[in-house]
Amino acid sequence: MRVAQPGVGSAKSAPSAIGAPGPLQLEWKPPRRSQRPQVAAIVAETGIFRPDEIDVALEVFDAYCDAPGRDYSAIAAFAGPNELAGFAIYGPTPCTVDTWDLYWIAVHPRFQRAGIGRSLLERVERHMRSSAARMCVIETSSRDDYAATRDFYLASGYEEVARVPGFYADGDDRVTYARYFAGSLSLPKKNESRELGTKGQGEGCGSPLPLTSPNS
Repeated sequence: MRVAQPGVGSAKSAPSAIGAPGPLQLEWKPPRRSQRPQVAAIVAETGIFRPDEIDVALEVFDAYCDAPGRDYSAIAAFAGPNELAGFAIYGPTPCTVDTWDLYWIAVHPRFQRAGIGRSLLERVERHMRSSAARMCVIETSSRDDYAATRDFYLASGYEEVARVPGFYADGDDRVTYARYFAGSLSLPKKNESRELGTKGQGEGCGSPLPLTSPNS
C-alpha cells in the first residue's frame, strides 16, 4: 500500500489551518462509518492516488468499520464536531509475530503543515507499543511527489529497510520503512538499546497495498 502524505510541525502550537486566529483545536477519536465520504475526499484531495488506490483505501476503511480492532484499528483528527482533518489505519501484520503495519495515514491538504500527521503517527505507535508490537512497517512510493512522505518517516525515526524496483509501475519503486520499538523482548539484540526517536491489504499473508500521505 502506498501511504498518503502527512505533514510536519506541531499540532499543539500551529496556527489554524483554516485561517482562524490561534492554534488549531483538534479532537482525537476513532472514525465512524458515517465519515466514509470524508475519508474518500481526503485520499482524493492529496492528488497522488489513482482511482483504484482510492478504492483500496475505502475497502480497508470498510473492513475496519465492520470489526474495529480485529484486523484494523483507526484513529482520526477532527477540526470540528464532524470535520475530519486526517486519519490513520493500522493493524497487526498477518503471518508475523508482533509486527504491525501502518496501512494508511493521510491529512487533508487544507490541514497539512499543522503537525497532524506527526500526532497521528505518535498515537498509532503508542497503541502498537501498548499491544506489545515489536516493530512498525510502512510501505510507500519512490516517486518524486512522495519525497515529503519519505522525509517524514525518516524524521520520525524510521529506516529504509527494503526497496523493490518498479513494484507499483515502471520507475515507481516500493520503498519499505521500519521502526523497531525499544523494550520488546523479541527484538534482535542489536536493536535492544535503540531509543524511540526520531502504503492496505486484507486477509492472507501478503503485504498490504501502501497508501500513505502524511503532510501534517
